[in-house]
Amino acid sequence: MNRDEKSGLRWQSKAILLIVVPWTAVSVLYQSYWWLKFEPAVAWTTLGISGVFGLVVWKMRAGTPAAAATGAAITASLMYSTTRFPYDYSWLHGGLMPLLAVFLLTFAATKIGRARKERLGTAESRRGRNAAQVAANLGVAALVAQMLKIGETDSWSPMAALLSIAALAEAAADTVSSEMGQVLGGIPRIVTTFRPVDPGTDGGVTTIGTFFGFIAAVLVAWTGVGLVFSDFGFRGQWPLFCVVGLSGFLGLLFDSLLGATLERKGALNNDAVNFLSTFSASLVAFAGMAILAGFQAT
Repeated sequence: MNRDEKSGLRWQSKAILLIVVPWTAVSVLYQSYWWLKFEPAVAWTTLGISGVFGLVVWKMRAGTPAAAATGAAITASLMYSTTRFPYDYSWLHGGLMPLLAVFLLTFAATKIGRARKERLGTAESRRGRNAAQVAANLGVAALVAQMLKIGETDSWSPMAALLSIAALAEAAADTVSSEMGQVLGGIPRIVTTFRPVDPGTDGGVTTIGTFFGFIAAVLVAWTGVGLVFSDFGFRGQWPLFCVVGLSGFLGLLFDSLLGATLERKGALNNDAVNFLSTFSASLVAFAGMAILAGFQAT
């Protein structure tokens, strides 16, 4: 019996699945119907790429079959949310590439130093992540984009894309920080008091792990802003890149704070912490965009 079952927190993981999966599935079905009607190439490209991505995740044992299916649905949702009508832009200029950056960064980080993590008892399951973990880490990115596009099936929302990328940047930063910190970071310290704690302790951080988390957030922000907005020229997008990258990093710090407080007290499980942390990154990005808009208006 795992800790969530002992503390009665498994319901939080189920709640996240109920929030993310049905909404995302309905969104993908609706968007697929619309694009098949008006621009079939978009639908077949999106469904094909997301399906292949799910199969790759499953075959690489990066996730369970349910996790791979959840990831495929989120991938399709993000690709649709960043597609513009008419279909003038490559699928490379969309939500797929930052999502792939998250996958590659987190997959590599979990594999580095696996023998040491197994000795510490903190290694990820050899079956990979489960569906709730995928929904907790990537669900906010899909939900934010979907909600900001309600009633605008054929239009592209820059704000939706930016808030989604911020959530993805936090998801990458969290996993990379934790995984690399266990291998290279030495003794972690609790973020609230900076007292030494055992590896794997909720809210425990290392300087090295935090640094790698920052780099991961920056890389996802660079990939997302650089490709999603590349048709406008990246040079003019530096403010957006800085806001998105910083939002992902601040979400990582918020994740550590939740882990050191509510998770350690048994009020939240890890999936809930991850879901709230990615959501916080989107909120910070929204505030940052509002501030940027205010400066540009003056």
